[in-house]
Amino acid sequence: MHSIEKYREEFISYLESKALVQEPVNLYEPITYILGLGGKRLRPVLVLMATEVFGTDYKKALDAALAIEVFHNFSLVHDDIMDDAPLRRGSKTVHEKWDINTGILSGDAMLINAYQLFENYEGETFRDLAKLFSKTALQVCEGQQYDVDFETRDDVTETEYLKMIEYKTAVLVAAALKMGGIIANTSVADQDSMYEFGRNLGIAFQLQDDYLDAFGDPETFGKQVGGDIIENKKTFLYLKALEKGTPQQQKELSDLFSIQPNDPSDKIQTITTLFVETGSSELTQKEIETYTKKAFAVLEGLKITDDKKNLLQLFGENLMRRKV
Repeated sequence: MHSIEKYREEFISYLESKALVQEPVNLYEPITYILGLGGKRLRPVLVLMATEVFGTDYKKALDAALAIEVFHNFSLVHDDIMDDAPLRRGSKTVHEKWDINTGILSGDAMLINAYQLFENYEGETFRDLAKLFSKTALQVCEGQQYDVDFETRDDVTETEYLKMIEYKTAVLVAAALKMGGIIANTSVADQDSMYEFGRNLGIAFQLQDDYLDAFGDPETFGKQVGGDIIENKKTFLYLKALEKGTPQQQKELSDLFSIQPNDPSDKIQTITTLFVETGSSELTQKEIETYTKKAFAVLEGLKITDDKKNLLQLFGENLMRRKV
Protein backbone atom coordinates (compact mmCIF):
# COMPACT_ATOMS: atom_id res chain seq x y z
CA MET A 1 0.00 0.00 0.00
CA HIS A 2 1.07 3.56 -0.67
CA SER A 3 0.37 6.75 1.23
CA ILE A 4 -2.74 8.78 0.46
CA GLU A 5 -0.54 11.53 -0.94
CA LYS A 6 1.23 9.05 -3.25
CA TYR A 7 -2.10 7.92 -4.72
CA ARG A 8 -3.08 11.56 -5.21
CA GLU A 9 0.20 12.36 -6.96
CA GLU A 10 -0.08 9.34 -9.23
CA PHE A 11 -3.65 10.21 -10.16
CA ILE A 12 -2.84 13.86 -10.88
CA SER A 13 0.05 12.76 -13.09
CA TYR A 14 -2.29 10.44 -15.02
CA LEU A 15 -4.95 13.16 -15.27
CA GLU A 16 -2.44 15.66 -16.67
CA SER A 17 -1.26 13.14 -19.25
CA LYS A 18 -4.83 12.79 -20.53
CA ALA A 19 -6.02 16.41 -20.23
CA LEU A 20 -5.23 17.58 -23.73
CA VAL A 21 -7.18 20.39 -25.41
CA GLN A 22 -8.73 19.13 -28.64
CA GLU A 23 -10.85 20.68 -31.36
CA PRO A 24 -13.20 22.46 -31.05
CA VAL A 25 -11.27 24.41 -28.42
CA ASN A 26 -14.38 26.02 -26.93
CA LEU A 27 -15.74 22.57 -26.06
CA TYR A 28 -12.59 21.03 -24.59
CA GLU A 29 -10.80 24.01 -23.02
CA PRO A 30 -13.45 24.40 -20.27
CA ILE A 31 -13.03 20.67 -19.48
CA THR A 32 -9.28 21.06 -19.07
CA TYR A 33 -9.92 24.20 -17.00
CA ILE A 34 -12.31 22.62 -14.47
CA LEU A 35 -10.23 19.46 -14.15
CA GLY A 36 -7.14 21.59 -13.58
CA LEU A 37 -8.59 23.64 -10.73
CA GLY A 38 -7.40 21.11 -8.19
CA GLY A 39 -9.67 19.93 -5.43
CA LYS A 40 -9.19 17.10 -2.98
CA ARG A 41 -9.33 14.32 -5.63
CA LEU A 42 -10.82 12.17 -2.89
CA ARG A 43 -12.99 10.02 -5.17
CA PRO A 44 -10.23 8.90 -7.56
CA VAL A 45 -7.87 8.36 -4.61
CA LEU A 46 -10.48 6.07 -3.07
CA VAL A 47 -10.72 4.03 -6.29
CA LEU A 48 -6.95 3.51 -6.29
CA MET A 49 -6.75 2.78 -2.57
CA ALA A 50 -9.61 0.29 -2.65
CA THR A 51 -8.02 -1.57 -5.55
CA GLU A 52 -4.75 -2.06 -3.67
CA VAL A 53 -6.53 -2.84 -0.40
CA PHE A 54 -7.64 -6.03 -2.13
CA GLY A 55 -4.20 -6.86 -3.49
CA THR A 56 -4.37 -5.52 -7.06
CA ASP A 57 -2.04 -2.95 -8.63
CA TYR A 58 -3.67 0.49 -8.41
CA LYS A 59 -2.51 1.29 -11.96
CA LYS A 60 -5.24 -1.01 -13.26
CA ALA A 61 -7.77 1.37 -11.67
CA LEU A 62 -6.49 4.65 -13.14
CA ASP A 63 -9.10 4.80 -15.91
CA ALA A 64 -11.96 4.12 -13.47
CA ALA A 65 -10.52 6.74 -11.11
CA LEU A 66 -10.37 9.26 -13.96
CA ALA A 67 -13.95 8.41 -14.96
CA ILE A 68 -15.14 9.13 -11.43
CA GLU A 69 -13.29 12.47 -11.33
CA VAL A 70 -14.53 13.53 -14.77
CA PHE A 71 -18.10 12.68 -13.80
CA HIS A 72 -17.78 14.50 -10.47
CA ASN A 73 -16.53 17.63 -12.23
CA PHE A 74 -19.27 17.36 -14.86
CA SER A 75 -21.82 17.47 -12.04
CA LEU A 76 -20.08 20.51 -10.53
CA VAL A 77 -20.18 22.42 -13.83
CA HIS A 78 -23.93 21.86 -14.13
CA ASP A 79 -24.58 22.43 -10.39
CA ASP A 80 -22.78 25.76 -10.60
CA ILE A 81 -25.01 26.81 -13.48
CA MET A 82 -28.14 25.81 -11.55
CA ASP A 83 -26.92 27.63 -8.42
CA ASP A 84 -25.57 30.63 -10.37
CA ALA A 85 -22.37 30.14 -8.36
CA PRO A 86 -19.54 32.60 -9.12
CA LEU A 87 -16.66 30.57 -7.64
CA ARG A 88 -15.42 27.00 -7.68
CA ARG A 89 -12.21 26.15 -5.80
CA GLY A 90 -11.42 29.84 -5.54
CA SER A 91 -11.64 30.46 -9.30
CA LYS A 92 -14.37 31.50 -11.71
CA THR A 93 -16.91 28.81 -12.49
CA VAL A 94 -17.04 27.57 -16.09
CA HIS A 95 -20.25 29.42 -16.96
CA GLU A 96 -18.81 32.65 -15.53
CA LYS A 97 -15.51 32.33 -17.37
CA TRP A 98 -17.21 31.33 -20.64
CA ASP A 99 -21.02 31.29 -20.76
CA ILE A 100 -23.97 29.09 -19.79
CA ASN A 101 -24.24 27.34 -23.15
CA THR A 102 -20.57 26.40 -23.05
CA GLY A 103 -20.97 25.07 -19.51
CA ILE A 104 -23.90 22.89 -20.52
CA LEU A 105 -22.23 21.47 -23.63
CA SER A 106 -18.79 20.93 -22.08
CA GLY A 107 -20.48 19.25 -19.12
CA ASP A 108 -22.35 16.92 -21.49
CA ALA A 109 -19.07 16.01 -23.18
CA MET A 110 -17.52 15.21 -19.78
CA LEU A 111 -20.33 12.78 -18.97
CA ILE A 112 -19.75 10.96 -22.26
CA ASN A 113 -15.98 10.95 -21.66
CA ALA A 114 -16.53 9.33 -18.27
CA TYR A 115 -18.46 6.44 -19.87
CA GLN A 116 -15.78 6.04 -22.56
CA LEU A 117 -13.10 5.45 -19.92
CA PHE A 118 -14.86 2.29 -18.71
CA GLU A 119 -14.45 0.85 -22.21
CA ASN A 120 -10.81 0.18 -21.27
CA TYR A 121 -12.01 -2.70 -19.08
CA GLU A 122 -13.20 -6.06 -20.39
CA GLY A 123 -15.78 -8.72 -19.69
CA GLU A 124 -17.45 -8.86 -16.28
CA THR A 125 -15.28 -6.03 -14.95
CA PHE A 126 -16.57 -3.66 -17.64
CA ARG A 127 -20.15 -4.82 -17.12
CA ASP A 128 -20.04 -4.42 -13.33
CA LEU A 129 -18.31 -1.03 -13.48
CA ALA A 130 -20.72 0.32 -16.11
CA LYS A 131 -23.75 -1.03 -14.23
CA LEU A 132 -22.63 0.57 -10.95
CA PHE A 133 -21.74 3.84 -12.69
CA SER A 134 -25.11 4.11 -14.48
CA LYS A 135 -27.02 3.50 -11.24
CA THR A 136 -24.85 6.02 -9.38
CA ALA A 137 -25.05 8.70 -12.08
CA LEU A 138 -28.85 8.50 -12.07
CA GLN A 139 -28.95 8.72 -8.26
CA VAL A 140 -26.76 11.83 -8.37
CA CYS A 141 -29.27 13.43 -10.77
CA GLU A 142 -32.13 12.42 -8.46
CA GLY A 143 -30.28 13.92 -5.50
CA GLN A 144 -29.76 17.17 -7.38
CA GLN A 145 -33.47 17.34 -8.22
CA TYR A 146 -34.40 16.78 -4.56
CA ASP A 147 -32.01 19.60 -3.69
CA VAL A 148 -33.72 21.94 -6.17
CA ASP A 149 -37.20 20.91 -5.00
CA PHE A 150 -36.34 21.54 -1.35
CA GLU A 151 -35.55 25.21 -2.06
CA THR A 152 -39.25 25.97 -2.56
CA ARG A 153 -40.64 23.61 0.08
CA ASP A 154 -41.34 24.53 3.70
CA ASP A 155 -41.94 20.98 4.93
CA VAL A 156 -38.60 19.25 4.23
CA THR A 157 -37.86 16.60 6.86
CA GLU A 158 -34.51 15.53 8.25
CA THR A 159 -35.01 12.06 6.72
CA GLU A 160 -35.65 13.57 3.29
CA TYR A 161 -32.59 15.77 3.58
CA LEU A 162 -30.32 12.87 4.51
CA LYS A 163 -31.64 10.89 1.53
CA MET A 164 -30.93 13.86 -0.73
CA ILE A 165 -27.29 14.18 0.35
CA GLU A 166 -26.87 10.40 0.17
CA TYR A 167 -27.87 10.50 -3.49
CA LYS A 168 -26.24 13.80 -4.42
CA THR A 169 -22.88 13.15 -2.75
CA ALA A 170 -22.47 9.92 -0.78
CA VAL A 171 -23.28 7.37 -3.50
CA LEU A 172 -20.40 8.62 -5.67
CA VAL A 173 -17.93 8.19 -2.78
CA ALA A 174 -19.41 4.74 -2.16
CA ALA A 175 -19.19 3.80 -5.84
CA ALA A 176 -15.54 4.88 -5.98
CA LEU A 177 -14.66 2.41 -3.25
CA LYS A 178 -16.76 -0.40 -4.69
CA MET A 179 -15.15 0.11 -8.10
CA GLY A 180 -11.79 -0.68 -6.52
CA GLY A 181 -13.26 -3.95 -5.26
CA ILE A 182 -14.69 -4.75 -8.70
CA ILE A 183 -11.35 -4.13 -10.44
CA ALA A 184 -9.60 -6.28 -7.82
CA ASN A 185 -12.23 -9.01 -8.39
CA THR A 186 -12.85 -9.37 -4.67
CA SER A 187 -15.97 -10.94 -3.13
CA VAL A 188 -19.37 -9.30 -3.48
CA ALA A 189 -19.55 -9.11 0.33
CA ASP A 190 -16.33 -7.09 0.50
CA GLN A 191 -17.45 -4.89 -2.40
CA ASP A 192 -20.68 -4.15 -0.55
CA SER A 193 -18.82 -3.41 2.69
CA MET A 194 -16.60 -0.93 0.89
CA TYR A 195 -19.74 0.66 -0.56
CA GLU A 196 -21.27 1.03 2.92
CA PHE A 197 -18.05 2.50 4.27
CA GLY A 198 -18.10 5.07 1.48
CA ARG A 199 -21.81 5.80 1.80
CA ASN A 200 -21.53 6.69 5.49
CA LEU A 201 -18.32 8.61 4.95
CA GLY A 202 -19.94 10.47 2.06
CA ILE A 203 -22.90 11.56 4.20
CA ALA A 204 -20.47 12.81 6.87
CA PHE A 205 -18.50 14.60 4.14
CA GLN A 206 -21.59 16.42 2.80
CA LEU A 207 -22.72 17.41 6.29
CA GLN A 208 -19.24 18.80 6.83
CA ASP A 209 -19.51 20.66 3.51
CA ASP A 210 -22.82 22.18 4.64
CA TYR A 211 -21.22 23.22 7.92
CA LEU A 212 -18.22 24.80 6.18
CA ASP A 213 -20.54 26.62 3.77
CA ALA A 214 -21.89 28.53 6.76
CA PHE A 215 -18.86 28.65 9.05
CA GLY A 216 -15.85 28.09 6.78
CA ASP A 217 -12.96 30.49 6.22
CA PRO A 218 -13.44 32.29 2.87
CA GLU A 219 -9.66 32.14 2.35
CA THR A 220 -9.55 28.35 2.46
CA PHE A 221 -13.07 27.13 1.62
CA GLY A 222 -12.73 27.79 -2.11
CA LYS A 223 -16.42 28.56 -2.60
CA GLN A 224 -18.60 31.47 -1.62
CA VAL A 225 -19.21 31.17 2.13
CA GLY A 226 -22.95 31.42 2.81
CA GLY A 227 -23.86 30.19 -0.66
CA ASP A 228 -26.44 27.74 0.70
CA ILE A 229 -28.02 30.51 2.76
CA ILE A 230 -28.21 32.83 -0.25
CA GLU A 231 -29.92 30.04 -2.22
CA ASN A 232 -32.34 29.32 0.70
CA LYS A 233 -31.22 25.68 0.83
CA LYS A 234 -32.81 23.61 3.59
CA THR A 235 -29.58 22.12 4.92
CA PHE A 236 -29.22 20.04 8.08
CA LEU A 237 -28.18 23.24 9.88
CA TYR A 238 -31.43 24.93 8.85
CA LEU A 239 -33.65 21.95 9.74
CA LYS A 240 -32.07 21.56 13.18
CA ALA A 241 -32.33 25.29 13.88
CA LEU A 242 -36.00 25.19 12.92
CA GLU A 243 -36.56 22.15 15.14
CA LYS A 244 -34.71 23.47 18.20
CA GLY A 245 -35.38 27.21 17.96
CA THR A 246 -37.93 29.22 19.91
CA PRO A 247 -41.12 30.29 18.07
CA GLN A 248 -39.52 33.70 17.52
CA GLN A 249 -36.32 32.17 16.15
CA GLN A 250 -38.34 29.83 13.92
CA LYS A 251 -40.29 32.74 12.46
CA GLU A 252 -37.14 34.80 11.90
CA LEU A 253 -35.45 31.89 10.17
CA SER A 254 -38.47 31.15 7.97
CA ASP A 255 -38.84 34.80 7.03
CA LEU A 256 -35.17 35.15 6.11
CA PHE A 257 -35.32 31.99 3.99
CA SER A 258 -38.15 33.51 1.93
CA ILE A 259 -36.25 36.57 0.72
CA GLN A 260 -33.41 37.32 -1.70
CA PRO A 261 -31.86 40.65 -0.66
CA ASN A 262 -29.55 42.48 -3.05
CA ASP A 263 -26.85 42.48 -0.37
CA PRO A 264 -27.03 39.09 1.39
CA SER A 265 -24.27 39.77 3.96
CA ASP A 266 -26.68 40.73 6.75
CA LYS A 267 -28.87 37.73 6.00
CA ILE A 268 -25.87 35.38 6.19
CA GLN A 269 -24.68 36.90 9.47
CA THR A 270 -28.11 36.72 11.12
CA ILE A 271 -28.75 33.14 10.06
CA THR A 272 -25.33 31.83 11.10
CA THR A 273 -25.90 33.48 14.49
CA LEU A 274 -29.25 31.66 14.72
CA PHE A 275 -27.51 28.38 13.85
CA VAL A 276 -25.24 28.88 16.87
CA GLU A 277 -27.90 30.14 19.27
CA THR A 278 -30.31 27.29 18.56
CA GLY A 279 -27.60 24.66 19.03
CA SER A 280 -27.88 23.65 15.36
CA SER A 281 -24.18 24.12 14.63
CA GLU A 282 -23.22 21.82 17.53
CA LEU A 283 -25.83 19.20 16.58
CA THR A 284 -24.58 19.19 12.99
CA GLN A 285 -21.02 18.55 14.18
CA LYS A 286 -22.31 15.64 16.28
CA GLU A 287 -24.13 14.22 13.26
CA ILE A 288 -20.91 14.41 11.25
CA GLU A 289 -19.17 12.45 14.00
CA THR A 290 -21.98 9.86 14.09
CA TYR A 291 -21.75 9.04 10.39
CA THR A 292 -17.95 9.01 10.51
CA LYS A 293 -18.09 6.40 13.31
CA LYS A 294 -20.63 4.37 11.31
CA ALA A 295 -18.19 4.33 8.41
CA PHE A 296 -15.31 3.18 10.59
CA ALA A 297 -17.47 0.43 12.15
CA VAL A 298 -17.98 -1.09 8.68
CA LEU A 299 -14.21 -1.44 8.28
CA GLU A 300 -14.09 -3.94 11.13
CA GLY A 301 -15.94 -6.53 9.06
CA LEU A 302 -13.62 -6.32 6.05
CA LYS A 303 -11.29 -9.25 5.47
CA ILE A 304 -8.18 -7.11 5.10
CA THR A 305 -5.12 -6.53 7.26
CA ASP A 306 -5.13 -3.99 10.08
CA ASP A 307 -2.64 -1.70 8.34
CA LYS A 308 -5.00 -1.44 5.38
CA LYS A 309 -7.97 -0.72 7.66
CA ASN A 310 -5.86 1.94 9.38
CA LEU A 311 -5.07 3.64 6.06
CA LEU A 312 -8.76 3.81 5.15
CA GLN A 313 -9.58 5.14 8.62
CA LEU A 314 -6.80 7.73 8.36
CA PHE A 315 -8.30 8.91 5.08
CA GLY A 316 -11.67 9.34 6.76
CA GLU A 317 -10.20 11.16 9.75
CA ASN A 318 -8.29 13.57 7.50
CA LEU A 319 -11.45 14.20 5.51
CA MET A 320 -13.38 15.17 8.62
CA ARG A 321 -10.65 17.54 9.79
CA ARG A 322 -10.66 19.47 6.51
CA LYS A 323 -11.22 23.22 6.26
CA VAL A 324 -11.82 23.27 2.51
